[in-house]
Formats: sequence, structure tokens, C-alpha cells
Amino acid sequence: MDFKTEQEKFWAEDFGNSYIERNKGEECLASDLIFFSKTFNHIGKINSVIEFGANIGLNLKAIKLLFPKIQLFGIEINKQASIELSNVIGSENIFNGSIFDYEPKKKFALSLIKGVLIHINPNMLNNVYEKLYNSSSKYILICEYYNPSPVTVNYRGHSERLFKRDFAGEMLEKYNDLKLVDYGFCYKRDNAFPQDDVTWFLLEKC
Repeated sequence: MDFKTEQEKFWAEDFGNSYIERNKGEECLASDLIFFSKTFNHIGKINSVIEFGANIGLNLKAIKLLFPKIQLFGIEINKQASIELSNVIGSENIFNGSIFDYEPKKKFALSLIKGVLIHINPNMLNNVYEKLYNSSSKYILICEYYNPSPVTVNYRGHSERLFKRDFAGEMLEKYNDLKLVDYGFCYKRDNAFPQDDVTWFLLEKC
């Protein structure tokens, strides 16, 4: 696989493989189930979701529990994660490659990205914004670390691997037909269903 950035290689290879083992299990699924039941509160029932950076499919598995008949599609750069993801949504519904190489061929009711934009090279963000936008017929759900201005944070001993900023705000400025529907924050110290300090933003195409 050819990579346009060092960050892609980072997630496609050994570090991405080890990430899988740190982020699986029934407790993670339970937290995701509660998380999406909140974020989908203003959406109602939808029939399709595409997730950018789906990993092993915990998010999509939680969404499928909420909407059993929903059509799911995932983009995942790590081969090992894609194999596990296929057990959730089927190999025919997976693009195993870089988000940068994915070309939207159809639209889904919701484009989802969770904990992925923070790991994208900032010079490539507009590329990802465009794919999120073009893949959605109605909603875009962005769930990331938030900061009002761009900052770079050391990530598990690695530099230039985690970037925080106002991703949703940048999309709202980029696309005039997007509006903010809802937003919220989930705390890593939540007593029952923690998330990793994620701030989420639900955007809608007008």
C-alpha cells in the first residue's frame, strides 16, 4: 500500500495492530451503545451509515444493535482490523485502504468519523472533509478531541500523531449548506459508560 503521509503508515502497520487489542471487549461496546443512543437522539431511525476509520467495528456493531436492519459500510486502513470488521458488516461492505484513496460512489444517511480526524495529517484534512460531505445524503457525525485552535499533542510517546482542533467548525465554514443540529461531551471518568473525552457534533445538510 502506498502512503501519502507518515500517519497512514503508523496506523496501517504495527501500532495499528496493537491498537486493536487495547480497544475491544464488552465494556467498550456497552459504552458505545450508550454513546450512540445519545448522539442519534435528533436523527431518528436511519437506514445507512458509512464510518471512516471503522477499525474492528465496535461503533458499527453498537449502531446495528440500535437499528438492526441498517446498511453499514466501513473504511479501514489496517488489514488486521479489516478482517475483524468483516465479521461485523461483511467483507463486501469494507474499503480496506486509506481514506485518501476512497472515492465515494454512493451516499449514506450518515457519515461517521470517531477518533480518526485527530490522527490525520492536518494538510490532508480538507480531503477527508470532502469525502465525509460527499458520502452523506443527510447527516455527518464528528466525534473527536476538541480544541478551539489547532494544537499537536504527544501520543503514546510519538510526535506528530495526534492533532486537536475545531473539526466540526471547519466543516461548517467550508460548506454553507451544513447546520449544527446537536453536540455534546463524554468524559473518560464517567462512572458507568466512559468515553475518551470525546466531543461530538451532529451536522445536517440543509
